[in-house]
Amino acid sequence: MRSKQVRSWMMYDWANSAFATTMLAAVLPIFYQSVAASGLPNHEATSYWAFTQTIGMILVALLSPILGAMADLSRRKMAFLRVFAICGSVACMLLFFAGNGDWLYVSVLFILATIGFSGGNTFYDSLLPEIAAPDERDEISAKGYMYGYIGGGVLLAVNIVMLEKWEMLGFPNKLVATQTVFLSVGIWWLLFSLPIFRHLQDPARTDRKSVSYYTKQGFGRLAQTIKRVKHYPELLKYMVSFWFFNDGISTIIGMAAIYGAGMGIQTSHLIIALLITQFVGIPFTYLFAKFARRLGSKRSLYVSLSTYIVIVFFGYFMTTALHFYILAFLVGMVQGGSQAVARSVYSQMVPISRASEFFGFLSLSSKVSASIGPAVFGMVGLMTGSTRLAILSILVFFIIGIILLAFVDIEKGRKEAAMEEDTWNTDASGGKGIPVH
Repeated sequence: MRSKQVRSWMMYDWANSAFATTMLAAVLPIFYQSVAASGLPNHEATSYWAFTQTIGMILVALLSPILGAMADLSRRKMAFLRVFAICGSVACMLLFFAGNGDWLYVSVLFILATIGFSGGNTFYDSLLPEIAAPDERDEISAKGYMYGYIGGGVLLAVNIVMLEKWEMLGFPNKLVATQTVFLSVGIWWLLFSLPIFRHLQDPARTDRKSVSYYTKQGFGRLAQTIKRVKHYPELLKYMVSFWFFNDGISTIIGMAAIYGAGMGIQTSHLIIALLITQFVGIPFTYLFAKFARRLGSKRSLYVSLSTYIVIVFFGYFMTTALHFYILAFLVGMVQGGSQAVARSVYSQMVPISRASEFFGFLSLSSKVSASIGPAVFGMVGLMTGSTRLAILSILVFFIIGIILLAFVDIEKGRKEAAMEEDTWNTDASGGKGIPVH
């Protein structure tokens, strides 16, 4: 039964990664500018798309810790995951009806889909401690990312064929083909979420509280979470380190295509490079998990973050599409593995009973911190007139992240989480210890 739960958990990464590849990175941004906002000046269309992403990120950041705390209190992680997954997938399907001039309609649906995607991931990530022992989490977390690379990559490849061969496939025009691409993402997301919906269930509810009760408790716990972090000094040090190096990784992911386009690389090469990253990430994410198990989580992070430093330096000197392909290959080698290990390390240093609360807090804090990298990139580019110097500025985030990581004692962090868990369980049982599962 447990192996079935693990496979079902990993399949959700396969399901929702279709949104990350096709909607976030490849197809929807181009559709927004060329179709949905075709009646607007180019700079306005670009700005509205940026505002759309910002609004979605802010809403997710505000909702994540509150809903995470509510999920822990109600023990309804799967119920919340279902709601967010269905919200995100249906929003993608409704984009099928978007056409020329519908930029506001697309913006609203994209924000809803983003909330479904990111909000759902808060509950999805917090399930990891419940399905895997501490020494298994690196590998299972990495396999989840590997499933995501496969799922997102396969559907993106299908979507590219739909867009490039629309006449051969019987679509009346490319617009209808693009609308069908959006529909396929929503169906894919919902269809491959069914295993986790079926095989991971919330515990039976012994009491029922009102929504207002959980809302009040959620807001209260949000404030308490900030105070409670001081009881986990190793976790706090790791979180600060994570904010920096994750900001570097997020900035590379978010700015790579724009940077490449600014270097004169054609759109077709950029999309192919994205596919390279996806499919290179499949075996390397799995291999990185094996590597982390032998070398240790912390040393593995050193290796991946050092590789990102090499990527930034190489990006500074990049001039051709071949160089961009090489960068895409290097990113694929470490992106999934580094994120999987980072997630696993965090899960090992949080108390299981408050996993959703702490993952929600991480979601909030990392989204706030992740806004700094693009801002630095943009400011350096504007001040110097050079995007090459802008990409070089991202080195700071990796260097600081590595330095701070050196001060983190993961084993001590595990013990701190276990001690607080025992204390919390004893208090919750009226002075009698209760078993931790």
